[in-house]
Amino acid sequence: MAIFVDSSKYHEIRKYCDWGICSGVTMNPKILADDGAMTPEQMEKETRRIAELVKAPVSVELVSETTAEMLLEARVYHAWEPDYIVIKVPMCPAGMPAIHALTEEGIRTNVTCMMNFNQAYLAALAGATYVSLFMGRVKDMGYDPLPIVEQVRQSLDREGLRARIIAGSIRHPQDVSDALRAGAHIVTVTPAVLEKMIQNPQTDRTIAEFATMWEKFQAQR
Repeated sequence: MAIFVDSSKYHEIRKYCDWGICSGVTMNPKILADDGAMTPEQMEKETRRIAELVKAPVSVELVSETTAEMLLEARVYHAWEPDYIVIKVPMCPAGMPAIHALTEEGIRTNVTCMMNFNQAYLAALAGATYVSLFMGRVKDMGYDPLPIVEQVRQSLDREGLRARIIAGSIRHPQDVSDALRAGAHIVTVTPAVLEKMIQNPQTDRTIAEFATMWEKFQAQR
């Protein structure tokens, strides 16, 4: 089990590397736009800087719409840091042959925006390194995402497929524990949720109580 940090901000990712919990990074066009994105040159510079920091998988998402364009774009990204860059391919008809072709070239892929078992299974058969199930968005449709995660994990294990499940669209700390319990190999989590994961009011009260007891003890000496 592992945590990927869902951010493109170097200082945020550095923080969670310092915590010792960052096993990878996921980025997408929305994150880059929210973070004040970037010219292609700036995107390359920041992505390389992040990859050199984490020395772990860094997923960079394609924005092209045809298979041929996806492959060209993917090769550019991969060349930035071949040891670490993972190509996020959208689950769509144009994406399927791109997944297969990139796999044949030895380029790792993270197939993204998936909402059901069939999508994840097809991506795994095509050779995906990671299959990203968007738990929060599945909930938005009115379905429970956990049985989907369980079914995908069972199929991967039974058939010996190499794909690893990433649970994404995480909105609450409970989603993290639920996803891991259901069989996700990885959760990709925003800094906002990561900060909540370490918080508990009873913990704060207990720490404050111990500090007060220690102060009283010191005063009595």
